[in-house]
Amino acid sequence: MSARPRADGRVPRESMEIRPRVRNVIFDFGGVLVNWRPQDIIESFYEEPELREALRAHAFQHDDWLDMDRGLLDEASVVRRCAARMARPESELAALFEHVRAALTPIEETVAMLRELRAREGLKLYALSNMSEAIFAYLDGRHDFFKLFDGIVVSGVVKLVKPDPAIYEHLRDRFDLDFAESVFIDDLERNVESARRLGLPAIRFETPEQVRRELEPLL
Repeated sequence: MSARPRADGRVPRESMEIRPRVRNVIFDFGGVLVNWRPQDIIESFYEEPELREALRAHAFQHDDWLDMDRGLLDEASVVRRCAARMARPESELAALFEHVRAALTPIEETVAMLRELRAREGLKLYALSNMSEAIFAYLDGRHDFFKLFDGIVVSGVVKLVKPDPAIYEHLRDRFDLDFAESVFIDDLERNVESARRLGLPAIRFETPEQVRRELEPLL
C-alpha cells in the first residue's frame, strides 16, 4: 500500500523506507586525504610549455602510470620508459617522483574529519585508493593518520584499480562489509558512479566542508 501524500504533495517521512545507519566510511586518498594536483606538479617541475605537455602525455596520462597504480610496473620501469619517450635523462624523470611525493601533502580539514569519525563509537573507517605500493609506503611511513583505518586496500598491492567493480568487491569481501551500511568518498565521478552501481552509496568529494554536510545525516 502506498503512503498518502500530504497536502503539499510530499510523502510523510515516517512512511519512507528507512535506510540503515552508516557503519563504515570508506575514503579515497589522493584528492581527498592528500593533495593530488598533477597539473600543479607539472608546472612546478618544468618551465617550458613543450616539456610540460610532454610530461602530461608521457607520464601522468600514459597507460604506464595506470599500470604502476595497478602494480604491473614498478617506479624504475616507469621512469625508464618515460625518459625514453621524452628523450630526457632518466635522472631527470626519477626526480619527478620525488617531486610527486613532496606534493602529496595532507588536506588538513579532511584529516581532522577522519580523526573525529575515528572517535565515534561503532563507526569503522576504511580506505580504497588507486596508488602505487611504493608511494603508499612513503605516505604511510610519514603520516600517523593512516593508522586510524580499520582496513586499507591499495590498487598497487591488489593489482586492481578503480573504477573496476572488482576492487570494490575485493574491499567488501576482505573486510566483510555490507555496502548498505557503508558510504564511499572519492573525488572522481567515474569512481563514485562505479560504487553506486554496486549498491555502495557514494559522495563525490569537492571540499571537506561539503563532504561533512553530506555525510553527517547518514551517521
